[in-house]
Amino acid sequence: MVSRREFLMSSVAGGVSAWGALSSPAWAAPQGANGDIRVAVVGVKGQGNYHIRLFGKVPGVRLVALCDIDETILDKRAAELAAQGVQVAKYTDVRKLLENKDIDAISIATPNHWHSLIAVWACQAGKDVYCEKPISHNVWEGRRVVEAAAKYNRIVQAGTQSRSDEALLELAAYLRGGQLGNILRALGFCYKPRPSIGKVAGPQPIPPGVHYDLFCGPSPLVPLRRKELHYDWHWVWGTGNGDIGNQGIHEMDMCRWMLGEESLPPRVFSIGGRFGYDDDAETPNTLISVFDYAAAPLIFEVRGLPAKAGANYMDHYRGVRIGVSIECEHGYFTGGAGGGIVYDNDGKRIKPLPSAGGGQHIPNFIQAVRSRNPQDLKAPILGGHLSSALCHLGNVSYRLGAAVPFAELKAQTASRADVAETVDRFGSHLAANGLDLEEVAPTLGPVLDIVPADERFASQSEYDTGAWANRLVRDDYRPPFVMPEKV
Repeated sequence: MVSRREFLMSSVAGGVSAWGALSSPAWAAPQGANGDIRVAVVGVKGQGNYHIRLFGKVPGVRLVALCDIDETILDKRAAELAAQGVQVAKYTDVRKLLENKDIDAISIATPNHWHSLIAVWACQAGKDVYCEKPISHNVWEGRRVVEAAAKYNRIVQAGTQSRSDEALLELAAYLRGGQLGNILRALGFCYKPRPSIGKVAGPQPIPPGVHYDLFCGPSPLVPLRRKELHYDWHWVWGTGNGDIGNQGIHEMDMCRWMLGEESLPPRVFSIGGRFGYDDDAETPNTLISVFDYAAAPLIFEVRGLPAKAGANYMDHYRGVRIGVSIECEHGYFTGGAGGGIVYDNDGKRIKPLPSAGGGQHIPNFIQAVRSRNPQDLKAPILGGHLSSALCHLGNVSYRLGAAVPFAELKAQTASRADVAETVDRFGSHLAANGLDLEEVAPTLGPVLDIVPADERFASQSEYDTGAWANRLVRDDYRPPFVMPEKV
């Protein structure tokens, strides 16, 4: 948890980024409406390697540069492309890459705490942007990306690939048509195995070839206190957002999409904890976040433990482990990125929706880069910002929460049938994993009122709960890696 003293001792840094004269290497060819789109990928270990493969398959796209703070990985990816006859420039510092005028678009697949800052800098440098999910590390900076895209007339696509899935496009139209009546609630699920990341006794050595100052970037430059630098950054607040902001952002976006909500909700609260082991991670491995939209609630669940102790499989809800259940007056849909099925309330299949896949998401981005029309995007940056912000709001309530006995948790949520049912399943899940519900003390986050138009929490004084929550609406940026107050 974050203490109030830590909040008071911190301050929000701001700044304005300026771009100087940009150089133009001789090796890059000019780009035109009928020419190649020259793309650079930033962050190339995991998802970025997937981007390299996908961009490489799009006609008229030329990979010209890679950037990563780990020289070992960077050299490996460049060598792999060279073996295919593709020569790329290599950068360890994204600021140097963005000085290159002969790059038309960048793909961002870095850790989360870098996403928004790179996206804003890229817009200022005249680049179009494909940004992996979540598009932000906090609510405030996500809005800055939306503003930068508009101000600099850039094409900015959010990496929520399900938006390009024809099955889900059909489902959204089907639900809007009213065949199932009103939506009663939208449930999102991220039941994904997440074992312990282990525990270390002190600061760990930085792996050879890693520029750790650049890895930390806008986050505090603190010693590495986990076994693995890569990937496990997801489970530390300074760089990641837990699984609600990792895998869960996809399903969160599907829920908001099906609800048709185009703003933040008026209220949020979360319940959760890190159960089953003691390790160096900070984010919860079990979480319930409730978003009280006026028309219907959105309830999101994260589970990292298996279905029961010793099992090698995960729980499911109506057959869904990673996906959504959209529950309506006259039936429901269960599924996700792999397609799904519409049922009536008796469980009879009404409409199968086989997935058409999200493989057209990057080609859709390139189409919009060529047309210069943001309306061609399947996942424009505003939607990516809103869905990412939901994940952050849920985490804020959790981080401000206090541990309560499970019996008290049940008592405090008993008045809401939808939440009480979710808490009951939460308790059964913990018990199946060997936790004694008489001893377990989940974190119960405060119910936080939100001012959707301001994208901030409601607050009446400097020290009320809303004020504490607003201190987590944005990060403290470490110079010179500072998000500008005005883009």
